[in-house]
Amino acid sequence: MAKEIAGYVKLQCKGGQANPSPPIGPALGSKGLNIMEFCKQFNARTQDKNGVVLPVLITYYADKSFEFVVKTPPAPILLLEAAKVKSGSAQPNLKKVGSVSWDQVRVIAETKMPDLNCFTIEAAMSMIAGTARSMGITVSGEKPF
Repeated sequence: MAKEIAGYVKLQCKGGQANPSPPIGPALGSKGLNIMEFCKQFNARTQDKNGVVLPVLITYYADKSFEFVVKTPPAPILLLEAAKVKSGSAQPNLKKVGSVSWDQVRVIAETKMPDLNCFTIEAAMSMIAGTARSMGITVSGEKPF
């Protein structure tokens, strides 16, 4: 018989650097889950992505056991790295803070493809370009599609 799902917890943690301090500790402790066990498993699974912010979806069960799925890094973080800027623009329609090429957008779209709700790489590139535009990052070059 399958376990009864008690709920879900969504967190964003740095790869390989999970510890019981906030936000992880309070989020899992309030559900009665073993915080150190999660930290050990998460750090072991994400040691190759050390320091990169990774969303994680934790499914916890009525018997206080849990499973988790590590997603790909958020698109804004990948865009900030590609544009080599610290943050997006406070007024994206007036102030532009950086620029990325369509080749960089393609690489980011290919990275994010498992977590996006699109079927073609062109649609994924369009989504990433829209995120860049809303952050005040321009996409330079000829549109490849």
